[in-house]
Amino acid sequence: MATAATTTTATQPAARHHSAGKPVRWAADVVGMMREGARVRLDYSARSLWRVDRMIEEIRREGTPWAAAERVLRGLGAYAGEVIIREGGGEWLSSGGDLWVRTPDGRVWDPIDEARRCYSGDGSLRLLCLDAVGEFAPAAPTRSHPLGAPPPDPRPA
Repeated sequence: MATAATTTTATQPAARHHSAGKPVRWAADVVGMMREGARVRLDYSARSLWRVDRMIEEIRREGTPWAAAERVLRGLGAYAGEVIIREGGGEWLSSGGDLWVRTPDGRVWDPIDEARRCYSGDGSLRLLCLDAVGEFAPAAPTRSHPLGAPPPDPRPA
């Protein structure tokens, strides 16, 4: 008896620039760590960033030393960058050792630095994402790059 061969075609995600490797990995690591250690599910949605902001606030309130918090903050910032890319499009850029997200409108965002600002009590990854994906008018110019400072080179590294 002959059987019909069944083939399935899976759509491949668009290839990403090599500069996306590190932040994608950092984001995945922090998602796994939060799921296993804190029993918190992060689903790469803009809504999940409210929870991320609260987690950073809790880390800060507990008095976690900077050295201990730095890696987690980097991962949470990378996670926020991935949320921006998945929600509104864009790509990771590398400039001078720093990683940025460029959205389709050409603006450049620094979610990893925003996570550090959250730790200092002066930032919000949720608001950064809302600004980046255009759900309301952008807030202060410091959200995308420092006022008066040129943005990083917009070409992927």
